[in-house]
Amino acid sequence: MPTFSAPDGTRLAYRTYGDGDPLLCIPGGPADSRYLGDLGGLSAHRRLIVLDLRGTGRSAVPEDAATYRCDRLVDDVEALRRHLGLSLTDLLGHSAGANIAVRYAARHPESVSRMALITPSARAVGIDVTGAERRELAALRSGEPWFPAAFAALEAITRGTGADWAAVDPFFYGRWDEAAREHHAASRPDNPDAVAHFGAEGAFDPAATRAALAVFGAPVLLLAGQVDLNSPPRSAAAFAGLFPDATLVVQEGAGHYPWVDDAARFTETVSAFLG
Repeated sequence: MPTFSAPDGTRLAYRTYGDGDPLLCIPGGPADSRYLGDLGGLSAHRRLIVLDLRGTGRSAVPEDAATYRCDRLVDDVEALRRHLGLSLTDLLGHSAGANIAVRYAARHPESVSRMALITPSARAVGIDVTGAERRELAALRSGEPWFPAAFAALEAITRGTGADWAAVDPFFYGRWDEAAREHHAASRPDNPDAVAHFGAEGAFDPAATRAALAVFGAPVLLLAGQVDLNSPPRSAAAFAGLFPDATLVVQEGAGHYPWVDDAARFTETVSAFLG
């Protein structure tokens, strides 16, 4: 696996899939980027360059835990762009990785040609999702055999009376089958320090980020999963409204990992946007 040096000397790794024009991909979590795989076959259209965030996957653990903060991770993305010798880059961020992507776009708008935000977390721009909104969306799955136990756990979590997070796992996928279970097991963060520091004080500056995105000139795709409780279509629509040139696509029947739920539809949408 190829590596490069971050500005603070931390050795970072990245994975590559496919050929063609590069697409720099930022995973969520923070978790080992292997859960992205080749994004359902998107590597048939672009050369995916998938960063292992510091302290995850094969990237080294930094000496300073404060560098796990979202705004500090922007420096790692810029170091990767420079390492690859790209004057312009197409950028893709999934889930929490979308926060890094938009903070990068706000700081380095001249370096981004297109940006795809996949089931994006919107903490960086101050868009919150209420418990009531999550419960309303979850109710669409009431016909599923796992629903009663999962919904009871979700109610307890969103009302602050419980924390059985494993019970709500099925809500992250459009189909809770064996493939989804295997994927979910591979996508769990395994570095608690990286998770704890990602959103620490100073990680986000919603007002400044919104102001920068309001004049961001590159085209942006926001792809939401129709039944994604983590990043609901309503929040993705509000997120899209912050950009001058944004396209919102809601993938029918998809959860938080739309390339797992329907790879063909996902790759068709994203590859068409990227051209």
